[in-house]
Parts: sequence; C-alpha cells; structure tokens
Amino acid sequence: MIHYLKRAHKQDHQQVWSLAWPMILSNITVPLLGLVDTAVIGHLPDPKYLGAVAVGAMIFTILYWSCGFLRMGTTGMTAQALGNQAYDQSRLILAQSLIVAGLIGLCMLILQYPILEIALNLIDAEPSVTVEARLYADIRIFGAPAVLANYTLLGWFLGNQNTRIPLMLLVFTNLLNMVLDIIAVYGLEMHADGVAFATVISEYASLMLGCFFMFRMQARQPGTTPWLKLKSVSHYYRLINVNRYLFVRTLALLLTMAFFTSQGAKQGTTILSANAVLLNFVMLISNGLDGFAHAAEALSGKYYGAKDNPRFHRIISACLSWSLVSALLMTLFFWLGGEFIIALLTDIPAIRQTAADYLAWVIILPLIAVWSYLLDGVFVGTTRVKAMQNTMLISVLGVFAPLWYVSQPWGNNGLWLAFLSLFVARGLTGGYVFFKEFKPPRD
Repeated sequence: MIHYLKRAHKQDHQQVWSLAWPMILSNITVPLLGLVDTAVIGHLPDPKYLGAVAVGAMIFTILYWSCGFLRMGTTGMTAQALGNQAYDQSRLILAQSLIVAGLIGLCMLILQYPILEIALNLIDAEPSVTVEARLYADIRIFGAPAVLANYTLLGWFLGNQNTRIPLMLLVFTNLLNMVLDIIAVYGLEMHADGVAFATVISEYASLMLGCFFMFRMQARQPGTTPWLKLKSVSHYYRLINVNRYLFVRTLALLLTMAFFTSQGAKQGTTILSANAVLLNFVMLISNGLDGFAHAAEALSGKYYGAKDNPRFHRIISACLSWSLVSALLMTLFFWLGGEFIIALLTDIPAIRQTAADYLAWVIILPLIAVWSYLLDGVFVGTTRVKAMQNTMLISVLGVFAPLWYVSQPWGNNGLWLAFLSLFVARGLTGGYVFFKEFKPPRD
C-alpha cells in the first residue's frame, strides 16, 4: 500500500486538488443543509417534528438516490467521452439522461400516493410522527422532476472536469434552502411542512441556474447534439445497461439506510431522533470524502478512456493519499467536537444524551468508510458498475443483514455495529475487484 501511494507525482496531486476542492466545499453545503433542518426543527419543543423530518427525509433519500445513477452514469460516460475527445457523444449522453430523468420524475408524481403510503407503513414510526411525516412527504414529492434533472446536470459538469459550476449550484441551492427554512419555521410558524416547501422551491431554483450554466458551457465547446439519435431506442442501450447496475447498487444501499431508520424508530422516538442527529455526521463524512471520490470519477474516467494506464494509477494514488488525510482529520474533529455539535442541533436533553452515548460509532466511521467511497469513484469513472452492484449486494446481504440479526440483543449499539460492518465489507470486496481488474504498471 505504501508503494502504491508513492506512485503519484506532484502534478497529479495538483490535478486532483483542482477538481476536489470545489467538490469538497460544495459537498459540505449538503450536510450543512441537513444540519440546519435538524437545528431549526430540533429546537421546537415537541420531538415529533424532528422525528417527522428524519422519516420524511429518509423516504426521499431512498426515492431520489435510487436514481443516483443519473448522476454517476452520466459522469462516467461523459468523462470517457472527454478522454476520447468525442464531444458529440458527450452532448448525446446529457440529452438522453435528461429525457430519462424527466420520465422518471413524471412517474413519481403519478404514483406518489402508493409510493408514500408504502414507505410510511414500512418505517412504522409512532402515529404522531407519521402524521407530520406524511405532511412533509406530500409536499416534497413535487420536487422530483427538478431533483432528477439536477442529478444529470451535476454528473455532466463533473464528467467534463468542471467542478466549479457544481460548487456554485450547490452553495446557491443550500443557502437558499437554509434561509427559506428559517423564514418558514420561525417567520411563518410552520413545522415539517415549512421545511418541505423550502426544499422544493430551492430545487427548482437550482434547476433554472443549472440550465443557464449548461447552455453557456455547450456554447463554448466543439461538437453538436445528434438530435436524431434521441429518437432511436438502440442508442439508449449503453445508458440503460450502465444505469441498471447503478440502480440496483444504490437501491440496496438506500434500503439499508431506511432499514436503519426503521429499526431506530421501533426503539422509540428518542432513539429515532438521536440517530437522526448522528446521521448528519454520517452525511458530513460522506460528502467530505466524496470530494476526492468525485475527482477520481472524473480523472480515472478520462485516463481510462484515453487508455493511459500509468496516469490512471497515479491519479488514483493521489486521490487515495488525500482521502486518508481527510478521514484522519474528520475522526479527530468528531472526537474533539462531536458533543458540541450535538448540542447545537438540539436542546432536548434526552436526545442530546442519547446521541452522545452512540457518538463513538461516528468517530471511527471515516477511517472505515474511506476505502469504499474512493473505490466507488474509480468504478463510476471506469463504468465498472456491475462490480459496484455485486460488491454492494454481498456487503448488504452477506454481512450487514446477518450481523444485525445476531446483534439485536445489543439494541442501538448492535444496529450501529451492523451499519459500520457494511463499510468494512464494501472496502474489502471493492479492493479485491480493483486489484483484479486494474493491474498497476511495473515501475
């Protein structure tokens, strides 16, 4: 491993950082939004509102991120098209993905009643929490077309090695959402419904700004969009083939997250709310480490498409080095300031104490999860999406589920143990696939 880390040259580190730092900053705004949602709702006197937002947000995390293939698939294929200098293909990928995003968003709106009822029944929170969660969900669902189109645009920008536009989009969207949250809850005296309205408005504002940047960027690039190919189903085969594996992989992960929330809910509103607070830490970890994973997606895809194997491995080496440094810093940060952050998020004593009791699991998570995040970035960039699917299924069905079953007597500690085991299994299985598929060149 030390030998592999030494492969990267100075210019490789510089190239990784040029893409990673905008994504790190933009990614940090995503969990900050969750932190603001939690802080605004968490300071209301009744914990049912915090539980409702936790349940509602989890439903839409599953619903929307089950379509995360729209971003990941677009990134990988666009990056490879860039490496091949196939600019018409890059435009075709974007147009196809936007069409697919629009159709899926429309289906979600048409099928919203059965989707939301099934989801709320599966989570099975306390009745007062479910009532508020349903109100939240009935509003949030109308953001579906905008959210899915935004995924596609972010993937296309990233595949084109442009991370500054995603930075501007995400910062704009999340700052707007934060302001609207505060206005809705404190100014208009709304509750979970106010948080939902704020999110939907922000999602459509982001889409309008993203389209502006997309048209401006295309005007400066060579090539034209092959519109006739959009009418031919055969030209969608590669997009569908890539996305079907990503869909299964992402759905397995998100169902695991939903199961985690559901099992916390069965232990009572206090455990549910405390886990919701700690999941904001998990989102911070995910979005912080994803900065280098996104750089790995764009750059590994580019050099894989250009068939430059030495540069391919040097870039991954640089991404791995900085990912490990980031994971260490996060662990230190949560160890020193975790309880202070919990206190900022809620002033309900029982939830504060319960969250602090389980904080240790979150403190060690960055060092465990860093491997799986980076490997996913490499697999997205190289479109090794079947491997992503299979390693996730092995980790969920072969490790997480059995370990949760045998650790049930440990209550919430057993639930967190099973959750961390998922990341361990993903790192090990993904590492095996990487060294089997991508042979490092001899020095």
